[in-house]
Amino acid sequence: QKIHLKSVCLQYPLCRLLSSHCFCPLKNGMGLIIFFLCAYVPKTEAGHCKWAEVLKDLERIKTSKDIDVSLYTANADEDVKCQELVMRCFFLETEVIIQECRIKNCSKTQDVWNIWKNGNESFEKNKLTSTKSEKCKECEEYEEKNFTEFVQNFVKVIQRDCK
Repeated sequence: QKIHLKSVCLQYPLCRLLSSHCFCPLKNGMGLIIFFLCAYVPKTEAGHCKWAEVLKDLERIKTSKDIDVSLYTANADEDVKCQELVMRCFFLETEVIIQECRIKNCSKTQDVWNIWKNGNESFEKNKLTSTKSEKCKECEEYEEKNFTEFVQNFVKVIQRDCK
């Protein structure tokens, strides 16, 4: 019954809003369809890839000459079941880059910081859902590669996740 009461309470203000002068076009079915399509399309376009901002920052830092560090680098072709753990590994390794940038005062420190921050925010919103498969490796089990190879693989993994 509570759900029904809440529904009625919401329907009345909505009805009043739709009957107001500025929402007259929304009274018919076609107006409502157009309204919802217009409201929905921008969200789907922007929300296509949750890692879009990270990709932009990776593009900015990939040519950095002042970051010289070896990082555990997952392969872009890891098992799909390991995808989330692979992503976590890449974001953990960005902490190493941040430390390197603090020491050397890198020109791309803010971009690296943004990558780490955006990754952590996304993982906070979406708690770990995948269970560790026998095939999945720990971060430290991957081969250490230079910064350039790390960024290239990171980009490939994100692009694979965004498809």
